[in-house]
Amino acid sequence: MKRIIVMAAFFTWLAAAPAQPANSFPLWPDGAPGALGQGDKDIPTLTPYLPEPDKATGAAIVICPGGGYAGLAAHEGADYARFLNEAGIAGFVLKYRLGSAGYQHPIMLLDAARALRTVRARANQWRLDPKRIGIMGSSAGGHLAATLMTHFNAGKPEAADPIERVSSRPDAVILCYAVITMGEFTHTGSKRNLLGNDPAPELARELSAELHVTRDTPPCFIWHTYEDPAVPVENSLQLALALRRVGVPFDLHIYQKGSHGLGLGTRDWNPERRHPWTRDCVFWLRAQGFARPAD
Repeated sequence: MKRIIVMAAFFTWLAAAPAQPANSFPLWPDGAPGALGQGDKDIPTLTPYLPEPDKATGAAIVICPGGGYAGLAAHEGADYARFLNEAGIAGFVLKYRLGSAGYQHPIMLLDAARALRTVRARANQWRLDPKRIGIMGSSAGGHLAATLMTHFNAGKPEAADPIERVSSRPDAVILCYAVITMGEFTHTGSKRNLLGNDPAPELARELSAELHVTRDTPPCFIWHTYEDPAVPVENSLQLALALRRVGVPFDLHIYQKGSHGLGLGTRDWNPERRHPWTRDCVFWLRAQGFARPAD
């Protein structure tokens, strides 16, 4: 009973998202496909965070906060964008639709693909390189990022909407203690919120990213902690093995200590207490041509 109360409080905290920043904009100005209503929970948005012009590299990353597909963890959104800005990378925080609001797959994937297409299609507006647009996510947001990296498409050249004409393939992917599989080592809450209470086995396999890696999968930075009590480290290990099998480059970092939901290292903005993954990730981003050189 105590565990149920604690989990209920946790998801209530996740659902209590802060007000939308003033520069947020809807992914579909005329209404999102499959919307169940017209409330805030039915309108997927992007919020741009741009680096100082003299630091900008022209690269960008779409950010998918975690929250078990029930909420959106604030410390895995705007703080990540500010962190990326320090490396000269533009961050775009995605507010995607959630299972707690009545949505299930493929709505979340639709939102993520639209977000990446939007940044790529409007690259000139933000002075970005359309060939350096990545995605990152934490926990269930990592599952969404991993789903897009294994289920992207080239776009529809004949589409009336210019955004739908461009590719949804990320050029780089960052996965933070991500849910990868819907199989043995899944996070049951994320699976239930994404696929329902009793999904067909073939649907669970379709949403297990480790089963859909190909040579066209983009390079990845993957990190996890050995003692993660919510999302087993096997999620990241299985993905790394799948990438290795087909020859897709990746960085894999397994840190022994650390609970789930670490974010940058603290729940508040504190550059003095950042987790080592942040340093390792910037090193990797430089190798991908995303981050500015070291000072």
